[in-house]
Amino acid sequence: MPIGIILLVITAVLVYFGVAQRILDRMRLNDKTALLFIIAMIIGSFLPDIPIGGGLSINIGGGIIPVALAVYLLVTADEAFERNRAIIASIITGAVIYATGRFLIGEPETIFIDPIYMFGLLAGLVAYLIGRSRRGAFAAGILGVVASDIAYAIENSITDTPGRTAIGGSGIFDTVIVAGLIAVALAEIIGEAREKLQGGTNKVELERKKKGKTTFTSLLMDDKTSREGDGNDKMD
Repeated sequence: MPIGIILLVITAVLVYFGVAQRILDRMRLNDKTALLFIIAMIIGSFLPDIPIGGGLSINIGGGIIPVALAVYLLVTADEAFERNRAIIASIITGAVIYATGRFLIGEPETIFIDPIYMFGLLAGLVAYLIGRSRRGAFAAGILGVVASDIAYAIENSITDTPGRTAIGGSGIFDTVIVAGLIAVALAEIIGEAREKLQGGTNKVELERKKKGKTTFTSLLMDDKTSREGDGNDKMD
């Protein structure tokens, strides 16, 4: 069984039993939505590729569904800065994966790790370092791998390389899953460590609480002043 399917099944079990609830909350995903996407990717990986033209096709489980999830996370991002950073991270991740496969790995059989997993690990690491947030890193990991696969497909079509290319198919499905999970795992582990070093919570939450408290106090003072003013008016 492909490692991507195994990882998705394990992730689905963790989500179902609530183990991954905190991570989902940070990514603004509920358990039902997460399970829906996971099941769709598993089923989609077994469905026939959708022809695009010119010898190109796209895999549903490894191409369409993961990209749809990544786009959903970016669209629902709270801040434009996080969204823009994730998009930049996706482009850089894709470029790094493409360049690594194109120029640094001449003979895949000579390296100690399967390129499928190496690319997934590399994509996850780059996506986290640039994307930073859990949502941004996860989206960048997925989009970066898919973007590199599209680049390979375009190169094959230009050089008239024989055969058909399925975007997100074959081993790329595993790479997409590994990249996304590695990116979000790094964001969670390092993010938690940073928060503990900062006193158990991050500065953004502290500022929000402080701002909320200040606003509440201001409202109480305004209300008190208003009532005192009403009392003076009645005495007059």
